[in-house]
Amino acid sequence: MNDQVSATVAPNMVFQNFIGGRDRPASDGMTLDVFSPVDGSLFARIASGTAQDIDEAVKAARDALDGAWGKLTATERGRLLMKLATVVEAHADELALLESRDNGKPLRQSRADAIALARYFEFYGSAADKLHGDVIPYLNTHFIGVERVPHGVTGHIVPWNYPMQIFGRSVGAALAAGNATVVKPAEDASLTILRVCALAREVGFPDGSLNVVTGLGRTAGAALAGHPGIDFLSFTGSPETGTAVQVAAAQNHVGVTLELGGKSAQVVFDDADLERALPTLVNAIIQNGGQTCSAGSRLLIQRGIFQDVVDAVAERFRALRAGHPEHEPDLGPMINQAQQRRVLGYLERGRNEGLSIVGEGVVALDAPPGGYYVAPTFLAPVPHGSLLSQEEVFGPVLVATPFEDEAEAIRLANGTQYGLVAGVWSRDGMRSTRVGRAMRAGQVFVNCYGAGGGIELPFGGFGRSGHGREKGFEGLIEFTTTRTLVIAHG
Repeated sequence: MNDQVSATVAPNMVFQNFIGGRDRPASDGMTLDVFSPVDGSLFARIASGTAQDIDEAVKAARDALDGAWGKLTATERGRLLMKLATVVEAHADELALLESRDNGKPLRQSRADAIALARYFEFYGSAADKLHGDVIPYLNTHFIGVERVPHGVTGHIVPWNYPMQIFGRSVGAALAAGNATVVKPAEDASLTILRVCALAREVGFPDGSLNVVTGLGRTAGAALAGHPGIDFLSFTGSPETGTAVQVAAAQNHVGVTLELGGKSAQVVFDDADLERALPTLVNAIIQNGGQTCSAGSRLLIQRGIFQDVVDAVAERFRALRAGHPEHEPDLGPMINQAQQRRVLGYLERGRNEGLSIVGEGVVALDAPPGGYYVAPTFLAPVPHGSLLSQEEVFGPVLVATPFEDEAEAIRLANGTQYGLVAGVWSRDGMRSTRVGRAMRAGQVFVNCYGAGGGIELPFGGFGRSGHGREKGFEGLIEFTTTRTLVIAHG
C-alpha cells in the first residue's frame, strides 16, 4: 500500500457513520471488516449501520431541511458545491489512493473518478440557480406560476464500482436542487464517500444536509429504501436489488430512479475506421475490470470483416495485464471473491457451451496472490442466444457475434432485456444515424464510446436497465418536482 494511505488507514481503524455533521458509530457498536481486493487483506473497518442509524440520519436531514440548509438560496447552495469541487480536486491524489485500495481499480482510473467527482460538484453547483419554472397562460382573471421545488429528503444507495462518480452525479444533483440527503454506500467501497463528507463539513455544508450510513444492504440499505421519511430514492446496482428497492419505496408512494445493468453492444460495420475503433472496443470492456454497467460487453461485427476484427481484438487481448493498481496495469482485481467466482463461473459455462476463447490476457506475476484477479477474456464466435451474449457478467469478458446487414445488426443489438448504452462504428453518416436512432438504449455513441466521462450527458436506460435519468441537467430535474401557484386577481 502507498505510504500516504498506510499512514491514515490501518486494520484497527473504524470509519464511522456521518450523521448530522458528526462522525458516529453504529447504534449497536457493530462494525464490518473491509478487505482490499488487491491482496485480500483486512485494512480497515466501517460502522455496520442499523435501521436506527438510518432513522437518525433521516431525522437529521429533515431538521436540516427545516433549518439552516432549507434557508439557503439556490445561489448559496451552488457556491458551497463549487467550494467542495475545488477542495475535492485538491485532494484528488489522496482520494485516488484510497479508492484504489478499497475498490481495486488502477490509480489512473481512480484519479479520473476523483476529477469527475469534482466536475459533478462544479456542474451542479453552477446549475443550482438556473433551475427555472414556468408561467402558464390561463384565464385573464388568474396568474399561474409553476416552480421547481426539491422533493425533500432524498435517499441514495450507491454501488461499489464507481462510488465517487455515482455519489457526485446523484448526491450532487440532489443537493443543488435543495434536497437534504441520506446516503448508503456499498459495504465493499465506502471510504472515499466518507472522506468527501469530511471535506464537505470543512467547506461549510450545514449539519444534516449530507448524511452517510454505512453497512449491509439487507439492513441499512433496506431500512433506507423503506423509510417513510424519505421523499425520493436513487438506486444504482443490480436489477434484482433494484426491484426490491422499488417495491419497498412503493409502500410509501415514493418515486425512484433506477440505474441497473447493461449488456451493451458495439456494432462494427464493414466500413468502420478500425484503427480508431480497436482501442475503444477493448477499453470499453476492461475499464474497471469490466465491472461497469455501461461496459461494451458485446461486439456485433459485419460478417465480411468478422474474422479480421476478431483477430485484431484477440491480439490486443493477449497483451492485456491484470495486476496491482499501483503498478498501473490494464485492469485491477474484481471487487471481492464472490465477484471473482461469478466471472469465472460464466467462463466455465461458456466452455460448457463449447465456446472458443480466441484471446486471453494474463494476471501479472507481481499481482498479490490473495487478490481477486481475473484475466481478460475474449470469446468468438458466440451465438446471440448464449448466456454470455444475454446475461451481464460484470467482468472483463467480451463476446463477438457476426451479422449480415443493418436490419440484423439492429435486431441483435436490441435483442436483450437491457437497454443502457450502444455504440455504432461506420464512416457512413446516414447509416450511423439510422442505426443509432433505432437503438433501444439511453445513450448511443457513434465512432466513440463513453466520451469524456459524460458529466453533462443524461444517463439511464430502458427495460432491465432501469428508468429515470441522472447526469446532466436532466439529472438535476430528476431531483425536483413542481408546485403550481394559482393566483386569482382582485
